[in-house]
Amino acid sequence: MQRFLSPSKYIDFEDSQVAALARDLARDASSERDLVRRCFEFVRDEIRHSSDFKLNPVTCKASDVLRYRTGYCYAKSHLLAAVLRANRIPTGLCYQRLSVGDEGAPYCLHGLNAVYLQDHGWYRIDARGNKPGIDARFCPPDEALAFPIREARERDLPEIWAEPLAPVIEVLERHDRYDQVLANLPDVPLAF
Repeated sequence: MQRFLSPSKYIDFEDSQVAALARDLARDASSERDLVRRCFEFVRDEIRHSSDFKLNPVTCKASDVLRYRTGYCYAKSHLLAAVLRANRIPTGLCYQRLSVGDEGAPYCLHGLNAVYLQDHGWYRIDARGNKPGIDARFCPPDEALAFPIREARERDLPEIWAEPLAPVIEVLERHDRYDQVLANLPDVPLAF
C-alpha cells in the first residue's frame, strides 16, 4: 500500500498549499468516509474542469491544479490523490477508455481515482465535475461515476496505478491551452 500513500512529482502533497488544504478538509471529519467525501466533493465542485469552463493554463501537478483551480479529469484526479494521500488514505489512479463522441472512434482516456476504504476495499470515485447529464457521487458501496461504458470498444481499465500513465502526462505537459489538449486527448491501444 505504501506506493498509494507516497508523494510524487505529480501527486505533490508535500507542497505547502496542498498540505494545508488536506489539513483543512480533515478538520472536523467524523470518520474515514466523511473525510474521503469531503476531499472528493472539494475537488469535484471547487476545481473547474478545464474544457467545461474553457480555462487555461493546462495543469498536471496537484499543486498547480489547486493554484489555478482548474484541470482536466486527469489533473483533478492528481489533486484528489494528493489530498487523500496526505491524510493517509491509500489512493490510486484509474482510467476508462471512452468514445470522444456519442459512439465509435476516436477514443480517449478518462481519469478518475480508486480509494481504499477500510470497511470496503478499493472503491472508484470520479471528481471530474458534474454538469447536466453527469452526476458523479461518493456513495459506497455503489459507484456513481461520471461516464458509463456504452459500447464494445469502450473499457473500464481494471488497473489501479500509483502514478499517472505516460500518455496522460505527455499530453498535459506538451500543451499550454485547454483547446490544444481537447484536440489531442490521450488514448491507449487495446487488444480486441
